[in-house]
Amino acid sequence: MRLPLPQFANDDRSPNHFAEAIETSTTEFLAQCLDSSELRFPTMPPFGSWVKATDEESGNVVYAVVYHATTMPIDSVHRAQALGLSLDELREQQPQIFAMLKTEFRSAIVGFTPADGRRVYQYLPPRPPQIHQAVSYCTDEEVIRFSEELDFLRTLLQVAGAPVESLTAAAIREVYQTRKADREWLVRAGRTLSLLLKDDYDRLRLILGQIHP
Repeated sequence: MRLPLPQFANDDRSPNHFAEAIETSTTEFLAQCLDSSELRFPTMPPFGSWVKATDEESGNVVYAVVYHATTMPIDSVHRAQALGLSLDELREQQPQIFAMLKTEFRSAIVGFTPADGRRVYQYLPPRPPQIHQAVSYCTDEEVIRFSEELDFLRTLLQVAGAPVESLTAAAIREVYQTRKADREWLVRAGRTLSLLLKDDYDRLRLILGQIHP
C-alpha cells in the first residue's frame, strides 16, 4: 500500500495540531490539549478518534486511537468546585477558571508510516513520539489508507486499562463514517472481529451491538 509523503504532525501550519505529547511509552502516549485563545475549555478529543504524532529523529508518523480523556485542575492539590454558573457566567465572573484547567488524553498506538511515506505498518513503531511533539487529528485520507488493512483491530482488543469492546466499536464507527458509509469495509471489519473473537461470542456480540451502520 503506497502513500504520499506525510504531512508531519509537528508542522505548526497544520490546522489539525491541537495537543502536545507530555508522556510517552512503547504502546501509547499521553497528550495535553493546547490552551484556547478564547475563554473556553480545550475541546476534548472524541473517544475512538484517530490522532497522529511524529518522532522527529526518525521521521516516523505514529498513528493512535484515543481511549481515555480527562479535564482537571492544573494544580493537583486543589479539586475543582461546583460554582453553579453557566459558561457565559463563568466568562464574565470567573474568567481565570479557563486558565486553571487542563485537558489530557491517552491514545493507544496502532501503527506508523516511515519518513519515506511509502508504506503503512500496523504494528508498534521502533519507538513512540517524543515528549513535546505536536499531536494532530488524522486527516480523512490518512484514516482511509490506514484502515485498508485491519490488523489494528487486534491491537485495540489488547489495550490495557481501556474498555476495549467500546473502544474497538468507536474506532470502527469513526472509520466507517470517514469512509462515507462503506458497507463493504464494514462487513470486512465484522468478519475480522469474528475471527479474532471466535472463542468469545459475548465480547463479539457486545462490540457489534455498538456499531450502528
